[in-house]
Amino acid sequence: MHTVETVLLVLMLGALTGIAARYVRAIPLPLIQIALGALIAWPQDGLHIAFDPELFLLLFIPPLLFADGWRIPKREFFALAKPILLLAFGLVFFTVLGLGYLIHWMIPSIPLTVAFALAAVVSPTDAVAVSAISRNLGMPSKTMHLLEGESLLNDASGLVALKFAVAATLTAGSFSWESAAKDFTWMAVGGLGLGTLMGWGFSRARDMVTRRVGDVAATQMVLLLILLPFAAYIGGEYIGVSGILSAVAAGIATNFADLDRSNFISERLQTEGTWSMVEAAFNGAIFLLLGLQLPSIIGETLRGAAHRDAWLLLGYVAAISCALLALRWIWLMLGVRGSLHKAHRQGRMEERPSPLLTLATTVAGIRGAVTLAAALSIPTHLANGRAFPERNLLIFLATGTILFTLVLGSVLLPLLLRRMPPVEDAQAQHEERQARTAACQAAIASLALTEDEAQQHNAQWLAQHQEVAGRITQEYRNRIQMLDESGIASTPEAQSDAPEVVHERRLRYLREVELRLRCIQIERNALYAERQAHRINDELLRSMVSELDMAEVSLRKRLTVARRAAGLPSLNDGH
Repeated sequence: MHTVETVLLVLMLGALTGIAARYVRAIPLPLIQIALGALIAWPQDGLHIAFDPELFLLLFIPPLLFADGWRIPKREFFALAKPILLLAFGLVFFTVLGLGYLIHWMIPSIPLTVAFALAAVVSPTDAVAVSAISRNLGMPSKTMHLLEGESLLNDASGLVALKFAVAATLTAGSFSWESAAKDFTWMAVGGLGLGTLMGWGFSRARDMVTRRVGDVAATQMVLLLILLPFAAYIGGEYIGVSGILSAVAAGIATNFADLDRSNFISERLQTEGTWSMVEAAFNGAIFLLLGLQLPSIIGETLRGAAHRDAWLLLGYVAAISCALLALRWIWLMLGVRGSLHKAHRQGRMEERPSPLLTLATTVAGIRGAVTLAAALSIPTHLANGRAFPERNLLIFLATGTILFTLVLGSVLLPLLLRRMPPVEDAQAQHEERQARTAACQAAIASLALTEDEAQQHNAQWLAQHQEVAGRITQEYRNRIQMLDESGIASTPEAQSDAPEVVHERRLRYLREVELRLRCIQIERNALYAERQAHRINDELLRSMVSELDMAEVSLRKRLTVARRAAGLPSLNDGH
């Protein structure tokens, strides 16, 4: 099938399966997409796509990891930095060593360095799969942030470990651990540094443009933002550092810069909508492509095996997957539990670490398409021309581990989370109340006129302002008291009054809309100030600012209509 037709088909199937998942809620969307991909590729004349690991890592992974880095609450990310780093780096190397020796002992035909390569392939959790399976199951918020932070960083550590294991296999004994440690430090630190620099540079350049032309260039800026993760990844790979960490760091740096862009509503709305579409399309494509590879991977491995060997291979998959989760549970209990208890005591984590929560966090260690891409990236031949040892078996075991963890997570996670006592995020609720109150108080303060402002207008204007400001002030005070949103006053209905009375009413309504717009801007600035002071997190800021953005868009449309009705020029006319 032609490449363009294949891409269009995959995107269409991703959209259709997303719709189907709304009706079949019992089965997670990733499993539906994998099953559909395998189904349409299984027949002899089915859809077969050559999977290029390097192209896959370039096209799909950077934008998704960039988006996760851009969305993840930075306050929680840095507050839980120690357990996240212990999982993202410590657990990966613990898994590579422990699982590598187990695989070599269990399957002696796999050399030790190749066993380490397989362990490195299956060591990182998949950010896309973790979010797709865990997000809507009621996972406690801080634990979800922990899992997201882990999956953002451990792709890089797993791929670096894979690189060293493959290099040890290819060089056959001349591998230097000292050199490997230096290379790893350079790749990790260099990748984070390059991504941060590119994110900061893009933000500075964007500010220079948009501060001058405003939201007129919003569409172009959103397009450049979509291209930024690809540039960060390509730049990182070009200079020999981790392109994945570069893309993640670029997303985090760009989010920090967004805290100074409260007035760019059109750009913010377009960015949210565009990223939602990109994430939905790419997530669906990833799992469909994974399913499309299953028949060929399973077929190539089982064709050379006898009937009894097929069951042995499935036993290897189950043993490796169970050992992988056991090592994760051990690391959580011994290496991370102390950090989580400390975070709970200091108020950085509402949920208290418990055996049931640890088990749920263990089961949430789901593997995904990055694992498959890493397995398929292993070279086919050694430096001396001989075939890479047990490469087909390695790919089969990695694919089996993906399916095992996906199915296990889909079945066990809902059961475990239902047995856990609900954790009320009292801190988030308190922060939201405080932020909304601060925004309302700032809006009320902005309604008061200074002496200079009062002297610039006549008595009629001041009377109208006083009437409208008093009504809006009362609404804000009610909101502070009730912590509930009030509806925006509707346009006055036409009445059979004298023309001068109608005109006065229109001017009063116009003034009211202008004041409400001013109050919304003050509210939004107050919310951004709350975030910059670390009193709320990014998720809460994004949610509340989205409400204000929608309200402002609606009010600006009303303002345009009101100005035309009052015989005044539109604000877009440059007056």
